[in-house]
Amino acid sequence: MKLSGKNFIGGEKSSNGKVKFKAINPSTGDELSTAYHEATVDEVDEAVKKAEKAFGVYNTKSPEEKAVFLETIADEIMSLEDELITVCSEETGLAETRLIGERGRTVNQLKLFASVIREGSWVDARIDTAQPDRTPMPKPDVRSVQKALGPVGIFGAGNFPLAFSVAGGDTASALAAGCTIVVKAHPAHPGTSELAGLAILSAAKKSGMPDGTFSLLHGQSNDVGMAMVGHSLVKAVGFTGSFRGGKAIFDAAVKRKEPIPVFAEMGSTNPVFILPEAMKKKKQQIADGLTASVVLGVGQFCTNPGLVFLNKSEDSVSFFNSAKINIENAASGVMLTSAIRDAYDKGRALLEAIKGVDVLS
Repeated sequence: MKLSGKNFIGGEKSSNGKVKFKAINPSTGDELSTAYHEATVDEVDEAVKKAEKAFGVYNTKSPEEKAVFLETIADEIMSLEDELITVCSEETGLAETRLIGERGRTVNQLKLFASVIREGSWVDARIDTAQPDRTPMPKPDVRSVQKALGPVGIFGAGNFPLAFSVAGGDTASALAAGCTIVVKAHPAHPGTSELAGLAILSAAKKSGMPDGTFSLLHGQSNDVGMAMVGHSLVKAVGFTGSFRGGKAIFDAAVKRKEPIPVFAEMGSTNPVFILPEAMKKKKQQIADGLTASVVLGVGQFCTNPGLVFLNKSEDSVSFFNSAKINIENAASGVMLTSAIRDAYDKGRALLEAIKGVDVLS
């Protein structure tokens, strides 16, 4: 399948933007062949307006219709076969075995949300019946149910190019709730994003979903994402990424004339506390587990521990030595982007400059 490098405004391809960019193979440093058009403000506006129009139809679809839609997306992703894995590996440097596993997670998330739609309790329907004879005042009949908000802007994650990107968890949950979506693809893996987008569009057509239920926008700059967040018809945002990026999106969302919710999973220091008795009994086991978690995915998992507290003791000295050896023996790997590598170098330099800090490994 030849990649187009274009934005998807609903089912239509669009390439009005003059700014183009290419993905970089992080394993080689080489530019990949397809040039992607950065979406213009007008294209963002058109995508959101299409999503708003489609929402009026999509939100009225039955639970079964929405569930079938999500399951069809899963099938369409699997039908891409090796092409999706090959393109994703070129853009991320991630091993094919890792990506095959992540593809399975992506597909299972979609199927999980399909089962949640069918089961139905997620709407949290409540009926508080009236008590007209209650004193000193009658009690009215009060009923509530969870309802879809409207079009949702979603940002694809960089470190999970499948499971938390175009067809990832945010997309699955928004579609399951009855929301239409506009996805801002992560610029590090635009080809992977385009293939996933084509799978969603194909599923939408096969499932009879309205045009505009899904749109995909590309861009390296912050302008595309901020135009999406600031659009008056966008009613919520889903984001997975850095704290700095998520906080900027949150600040923009709450400063709007109509503030909107931002559902964000962001980076964290993830502190770990090792208590003395645990250290005494399991110091080698803890050292092995901790260091394996630190180097997992070349340190690019958001759950990696970043700060450890422990009492100074003979056991802690032994623990430090084990951790040092483990880190030294850990296999090196390719980071997802040069920006992540630069941030790692800057962070390390910042810590090394702090008085009293010793570098073990």
